[in-house]
Amino acid sequence: MRWNVWVDDWQMQCCGEPFQVGSAVSWTLIPADRDWLTRVLGEQTAATIEWSEEHHGDPSPDQLRVQAQVTRIAAVHARMEPLPGENAYHPVDGVLSQQTSADGQDPDAGDRKFVGYVVTLAVDR
Repeated sequence: MRWNVWVDDWQMQCCGEPFQVGSAVSWTLIPADRDWLTRVLGEQTAATIEWSEEHHGDPSPDQLRVQAQVTRIAAVHARMEPLPGENAYHPVDGVLSQQTSADGQDPDAGDRKFVGYVVTLAVDR
């Protein structure tokens, strides 16, 4: 079975292990934040992402530990816009670019900031 998983840039930069297409990974997953992903990636792409990779959350019944193989990696770069009524910025209009490896250190692309990865995993269940 194949799952698309969101991997935050900051999670990778903090304590993620670099990986590449073909890598075997052992990840803790939590349900994806669809509202946030919809703002970043649009409804159609966000709907394909079921899980988010997690390093920092407290254990919960929603967590799932998986052993899987990485079959696809897409870096996501997005424009930053202010949130309505707040003094904070949020990534929007994300663009995916396929790549063969990920280390969390992808450079920004013009006015688009690197915000994370969409990773496809082949999971044995």
